[in-house]
Amino acid sequence: MIGVKFAGWMDTAGAVLVTTLLLLATLGSASAQDLRFFRIGTGAPGGTYHPIGGVISNAISNPPGSRPCDKGGSCGVPGFIASAKSTQGSIDNVRAIGAGTLESGFSQADIAYWAYRGLGPFASTGEITNLRAIANLFPESVHVVARRDSGIARISDLRGKRVSLGEDGSGTVVEARAILDVYGLTKGDFSATNLKPVSASIQLREGKIDAFFIVAGAPIGAIQELSRSLEITLIPIEGAEAETLLKRFPFFESGIIPEGAYQGVPESPTIRVGAQWLVAADTDADLVYGITRAFWHEETGKLLAGAHRMGKDIGLASSLDGIAVPLHPGAARYYFEVGRLNAPPPSREKIGP
Repeated sequence: MIGVKFAGWMDTAGAVLVTTLLLLATLGSASAQDLRFFRIGTGAPGGTYHPIGGVISNAISNPPGSRPCDKGGSCGVPGFIASAKSTQGSIDNVRAIGAGTLESGFSQADIAYWAYRGLGPFASTGEITNLRAIANLFPESVHVVARRDSGIARISDLRGKRVSLGEDGSGTVVEARAILDVYGLTKGDFSATNLKPVSASIQLREGKIDAFFIVAGAPIGAIQELSRSLEITLIPIEGAEAETLLKRFPFFESGIIPEGAYQGVPESPTIRVGAQWLVAADTDADLVYGITRAFWHEETGKLLAGAHRMGKDIGLASSLDGIAVPLHPGAARYYFEVGRLNAPPPSREKIGP
């Protein structure tokens, strides 16, 4: 039985799983059966979700045989093994949680909101009401990347161009279409493709596309690498069109991609949305409490800050900002204990908006 479980887990990256396989070889069957497994749906390699998810999954895990937290070992949930699973992104993650094929995942706040209420891209498939929140993580910026010699200076210049709107199943596609719409560009005005961040970077370098969208915390690894070998520009999102987006979509806010995030690229105005960590509603409350406590442990904060620039933006002070779906009772219990909530979570959760 344990072998069957692991066979389905081997597509998820993380040294913690390799370590666990070795541990299981030496553990008795009773100990092995006490292990609990937990997947975090992230995004495509080259984005921000995947590296952040890898750090979090390691931080909240505590396999048998780990050194105690106070002795420099694991500060995660005892007997618990989490792993970061590469996915297509926000839409893919919320649908997988809804279908029960993922225990948790990351999502843009707007995608979580629409999924929970059956709106926007979920209007035809229906609401996903078993989504619950663990935490708000960090702001994600809309990047519109083009070659510097392309002559593309505004979103409206994408007319007649070859543009990747982001991978199917990602929140990027939804944001890209919303942005193009306020600039008056419809499907027939450009040649659209749907590429992963790394593939989009390669095709831009090779001249096969003219621009691509990606929504993620800056800096994005794939764009950093691209900027070292190709002169690129970030197309600004500002002015009347940006104001229209902010009024139309309450989860958007104005933002800046700072100078230095990418080689040779100056500060660029854009819009951004929060990235949030979601979990299935029926996940055990005590387990989610333990996960939340381990996530906000000071050692986890150090790991996140050292692993990615966006890790420094993950903090308890903004943990509940813009939460788009109900908090999981286990997470709510932790936030009440640390003073982030003024009232304890109800003994029975109210299901629904």
